[in-house]
Amino acid sequence: MSILVNLSFAPLKPTGWLNYSLNLLPELNNLDINVLTPFEIANINCHQSPTNLTTECGIKGHFLRLLWTQFQIPKLYRQLKSNLLFSPIPEAPLFSDCRYIITLHDLIPLRFPEEFSAAQSFYCRSYLPAVVKQAEHIICNSVTTAIDIQNFLKVPEKKITAIPLAYDKMHFKFLDLPTKNYFFYYGRHNPYKNISRLIAAFAALPNYKNYELWLAGPYDKRYTPILINQTEELGVTNQVKFLDYVSYNELPKIINQAIALVFPSLWEGFGFPVLEAMACGTPVITSNISSLPEVAADAAILVNPYNTNEITEAMQTIATNTSLRLQLSTKGITRANEFSWQKTGQATVELLIGNC
Repeated sequence: MSILVNLSFAPLKPTGWLNYSLNLLPELNNLDINVLTPFEIANINCHQSPTNLTTECGIKGHFLRLLWTQFQIPKLYRQLKSNLLFSPIPEAPLFSDCRYIITLHDLIPLRFPEEFSAAQSFYCRSYLPAVVKQAEHIICNSVTTAIDIQNFLKVPEKKITAIPLAYDKMHFKFLDLPTKNYFFYYGRHNPYKNISRLIAAFAALPNYKNYELWLAGPYDKRYTPILINQTEELGVTNQVKFLDYVSYNELPKIINQAIALVFPSLWEGFGFPVLEAMACGTPVITSNISSLPEVAADAAILVNPYNTNEITEAMQTIATNTSLRLQLSTKGITRANEFSWQKTGQATVELLIGNC
């Protein structure tokens, strides 16, 4: 039994898709695997894919990768005598003899099409349905996404398996540092991330001048200026800090010292920030919809993300109630410990073996 793993999309800088893939490989490496990748991975049987196919190469890279996937992967599949292709992203050759399993992380572009480009919309409405139709099986990160796949793409439930993700336990952990006076959010600035309501909720705190709101995430020329203008209109410019990109090494300390992570996203396929903050023992305020309750369970304050007043009340409560913060910190660490890459990898291996 030989499995071909497609990592031709892999950029040099860490991304969610790449972290997921690299954390699975130690478990998959117990099988007979060949990995298509633009860079070498230690102790893995790698085969070079072109370096101009990665997500760092923009639209051209995506287009070239889709062509390469259609015409070159089937040849490699046959040359390497593969029984199954595993793609950690929802891409695979169509109309070929390749049997494949894909991971579909979310369908956010179909839920919020106005926030995505015409190319992304075409991908989700034309290419993706064809890929899932031909797939032997589909892995997703949450029950919420499994339901979305059934509803949006009309895939039968028996063809989908939800396997939760995990986090780096050596990196995201309780550091026993003093709490500082800021609330924290990290992630992109797209409207579905709901940062505008978060800023409004912060500005509505009765004593907002005693606190700060730190927003970590890459500057986006489409959306960040709008958020900056909002802070000026609400008179909270001095309290709201746009940190831009925060390095992976800096992140645990910033999370640990926050009053709380506030993550009121309108939709997530999983929700890494919630899990990572809980692992750090930082109280979490997050949404009561999509996959976020699946990750947080009872270890966070869940709010209606469309209700700014609820977000404000949760922030005020958590800032002033020391015993509640301690309770959520303890619950968060316990909850986070239920997730591990070993569990994710083992469940994935069982699924791959079962479909070979």
